[in-house]
Amino acid sequence: MYMKSCVIPIVKSPKDYQTYRISPQDSNRLAIIFDTASANTSLTCCIEIFDVGGQTPPNRHQWAIEMFFVLKGEGEALCDGKSMPIKTGDSLLVPPTGTHMIKNTGSSRLYTLTIMVPNEDFSELIRSGIPVELDEEDMSVLGRLAA
Repeated sequence: MYMKSCVIPIVKSPKDYQTYRISPQDSNRLAIIFDTASANTSLTCCIEIFDVGGQTPPNRHQWAIEMFFVLKGEGEALCDGKSMPIKTGDSLLVPPTGTHMIKNTGSSRLYTLTIMVPNEDFSELIRSGIPVELDEEDMSVLGRLAA
């Protein structure tokens, strides 16, 4: 029996994440975990952090599927005119061409694990933004205290 070994080429912790605000007026930040630049695959995986009252601009993807897993907080997911409340532990899958946005409707930050496959230039858009740092609250939510 042939057994293929599992190789873990990259291990990252929150202190390694590169974080960006795409536009100066955006009320969300994206901390890249893995993307085409680091994982050699057409995938973008990041932590998306929404300030209180924050939201993504309405957007759509031609081919990509986007998945959001709510790590902490509560919000509202909108897709093609439909609205659904989301909270810690919920998952949301947005199909290609669905015009969507996520809003933080809670009294604290909203954190999602956001995965997009294929990348469809998502990580390049994120990296073209303004570099920012994860703060103590972010590091606490992500399970690590800043070193």
